[in-house]
Amino acid sequence: MNIKEKILTGLKSVYDPELNINVVDLGLIYNVEVTETADVTITMTLTTPGCPLHDSITSGVRYCVEGMEETKKVEVNLVWEPAWSPEKMTPEGLRLLGR
Repeated sequence: MNIKEKILTGLKSVYDPELNINVVDLGLIYNVEVTETADVTITMTLTTPGCPLHDSITSGVRYCVEGMEETKKVEVNLVWEPAWSPEKMTPEGLRLLGR
């Protein structure tokens, strides 16, 4: 498993507390970039711009990846374009929502 796959697998432990679905299956992680020096940039969104738990979720993502011995500096970029929609969810995420 390469480092990007390991990061995505690790991020499945970070949940949106309102929906109780992890950020990967919810489709909130748009991109994971890892440099040659093991610095990581994660581009993600939230289900809504006014999400009251935005700090909790983005901090959970950062702490999860910072805790991996293969990574160094971690930056989380929160974006609103493209906007999140249920179509971004994985089949597992949709199943967990009952769709």
